Amino acid sequence: MKLTWFGNATFRVHIGGAILVVEPDGSHAAIDRTELVSGADRVVVLADIDSVDSVGWKPRAPLRPMEAEEQNRAPAIVALDADTLVIDADGEAPVVMARAALPPLGKWVEQAVVIMSGGGLAARALALVADRSPRLVVLAGSDAEIDAAFETLRERLDGTGLVALERALAVEV
Repeated sequence: MKLTWFGNATFRVHIGGAILVVEPDGSHAAIDRTELVSGADRVVVLADIDSVDSVGWKPRAPLRPMEAEEQNRAPAIVALDADTLVIDADGEAPVVMARAALPPLGKWVEQAVVIMSGGGLAARALALVADRSPRLVVLAGSDAEIDAAFETLRERLDGTGLVALERALAVEV
């Protein structure tokens, strides 16, 4: 999976053989929207995504070998609330993208990659790791927000990975 952050809650995500652009209208003013969405298999606007129960939701079952004709299913995308979505792609960990406080999450989040953007990153990430330990927490925000989050989380990760994104720089996770 490859993530590129373009400011605010705008991301390009290469996952499960698909290219998704999330919230393209929220990108930094210097980013050309046409260029941002070019080549995307799907443009995702959170307000247009169907909502599910954040605790009861579970990733799709993996395909069995006899289902070979269904290989390369498109990633499933669901909203957990007005500020949080999940991308579920074959062969990848679930990806949670949150631009505000996370809703209550089920045990499934322990295998997830959680991407947080916006303000209050330190408090939001601390609340997450205090409740559940996801596989990886990815932070996208200002330098001050990132520094505060790393300082706050340094001794509390207990096996959870922590990565910071820099605007317009792709990161493989």
